[in-house]
Amino acid sequence: MEIKLQTPFTKEALKDLKAGDNCLISGYLYTGRDAAHKRFVELVEQGKDLPIDIEGACIFYVGPTPAREGKALGSAGPTTSYRMDSYTPQLLDLGLMGMIGKGKRDQEVIDKIKEHGAVYFAAIGGAGALISDSIKTAEIICYEDLGAEAVRKIYVEDFPVTVVIDPQGNNLYEEGRDAYLKERNK
Repeated sequence: MEIKLQTPFTKEALKDLKAGDNCLISGYLYTGRDAAHKRFVELVEQGKDLPIDIEGACIFYVGPTPAREGKALGSAGPTTSYRMDSYTPQLLDLGLMGMIGKGKRDQEVIDKIKEHGAVYFAAIGGAGALISDSIKTAEIICYEDLGAEAVRKIYVEDFPVTVVIDPQGNNLYEEGRDAYLKERNK
């Protein structure tokens, strides 16, 4: 069974999610990768406002391909998330509640996820063309000079993700591996 979620996220809406849950997200997401995250943190350090509303937001780590006719975006496969790890704690402190990518996160990010009741989701790598079917609209918000990595505000309907790190810090990448090894070694 898939859990339906609506953005912007609240701590209350995310609190019961568990690592391994499959979810369908609807609402607005922001896109951004490491270059945009670096700029966000620089703005924060300068005491300036971010160009996005970070409170309750979910950022999808993606650099999509150009849109085909009739589509909001082209292929939209997730980017490896560790590239954002040095910037993510500051954004979580400002109200970021969700992140979508692929791969492991460092311990500081996991600790901040737990502190703020946020969630790290994985999207299916290699399925960017299918994922893009959930994206209904896309507009560049800032950093157009970054090309595919410009920050976009996208509207998604039933965007498929899996909870990797839940608000309690449970980590599917660790627990899933441990369960597999336990089963295999029986």
